[in-house]
Amino acid sequence: MAAELKMQPQPVAALELLDSLVTSVFLLDRDLHVTYLNAAAQTLLAISPNQVLGRRICDAVRGAESLLPLFERARLDGEGVVQRELAWPPVSGGNDRILDCAVTEVALGGAASGLLLEIEDITQHRRLTRENALLAQLGGSRLMVRQLAHEIKNPLGGLRGAAQLLERELLDPALREYTRVIISEADRLTNLLDCMLGPGRPPAKQLVNVHELLERVYRLLRGEAHEEVAIERDYDPSLPAIEVDPNHIIQAMLNLGRNAIQALSGDREGSSAPGLAAPRLTLRTRVATNVGIGGQRHRLVASIQFEDNGPGVPTAIRDTIFYPLVSGRSEGSGLGLGIAQDLVSRHGGLIEFDSAPGRTIFVIYLPMDTVTV
Repeated sequence: MAAELKMQPQPVAALELLDSLVTSVFLLDRDLHVTYLNAAAQTLLAISPNQVLGRRICDAVRGAESLLPLFERARLDGEGVVQRELAWPPVSGGNDRILDCAVTEVALGGAASGLLLEIEDITQHRRLTRENALLAQLGGSRLMVRQLAHEIKNPLGGLRGAAQLLERELLDPALREYTRVIISEADRLTNLLDCMLGPGRPPAKQLVNVHELLERVYRLLRGEAHEEVAIERDYDPSLPAIEVDPNHIIQAMLNLGRNAIQALSGDREGSSAPGLAAPRLTLRTRVATNVGIGGQRHRLVASIQFEDNGPGVPTAIRDTIFYPLVSGRSEGSGLGLGIAQDLVSRHGGLIEFDSAPGRTIFVIYLPMDTVTV
C-alpha cells in the first residue's frame, strides 16, 4: 500500500502508472468526491468513470459507506489507516467479497489535500486458506479417528466376549438381562466406531445424474421434516452427468440435509434474524468454473448446495465443525459432517460452508474436469 502520492507536473504519466496496478485505487477530495479511479477499480466494482467521477464515493459506489470511519480517521490523524477483511456487498448478483482497504491522506497539488483509497480483493486468497485448513482438518480427523478406534475396538471385543461367556453360566434370567445390556452396548459402540471410520472400500463410481440422487434425498428429507419446514428445489438443468459413487454421495447429501432440518426444527424463538419465522431448506445445483481444490484446478465443478434460514452454526465450533464428535446440538453425535466431508473427499471434492443467523449454506464441490496446475 502506498504511503504518499504527490501529483507531478506530468499527470498523464502518473495516471498511466496507476492504471497499470493490480490494486484498485481511488483519489478523493476532502469532501469524498471521486477525482480519479484506475482500471483495476473499475473492474473490481464493475463501474465506469462516468458513473463516479465528481460524485461522493458513498453515493456512487455500493458498500462504500462502510469506509466512512476510515476516511474520518485518516483525515484526523493524517496517517494511513487499514481495514483488513472487510465484507463487501456483491456486484451484479455475485457473491459477497472480502477486501483489504487502506486510506491515506495525500497532497493533490498546491494547498489542497485529499485521500488515497486502495482496495485489494482477498476473497480468493481467503477461500484457498480456508480450503487448505479444511483439508488439513480432514487429514487430522482421519488419523485421530483411526487411532481412537484401534484403542477402543479391541477392549470392546473382549468385553463382549466375556459377557457372552458369563451369560452361559448364569441360570437366573434376571441376571442374564444385565449381560444382554453389556453385549448390546458393546455392539452399539462398535457400530459408532465403524461410522466414524467411514467406508473401507474405494468409491464404486458410475455415471449418474446428480438430480436423480437429489430427488431421492429430497423424498427422504421430506418424510423426516416437520410439516412447517418448506423444502424447495432449485436445479440447474444444464448440469451434466457426473461419475461418482451414488451411495457415498447420497449419504453425504443426507447428512447435510438432516443437519439443516434439525437446525430448522429446533428452538427458533427469540432470534432477530430475518426469515426465521418460516423455516425453509433449499436444495440447489449449479455449475462452477475454474475452481481450485486440493492443489488442482478444475475447469468444471458440480456445486450442490443446502441452504437454510435457521439460526446458523455456533461461532464456537465453526473452525472445528468437521471434526468427529463436534456438534452444535446437545443430542447430536457430531459424526454427520465429518463423514460427509470424508465421503466427498474420496471423490476429489470438498464441502465448504458459510453461516450467519438467517442464512447457512453448505456446498458440496464435485470435480467434473481436472486441469493440472
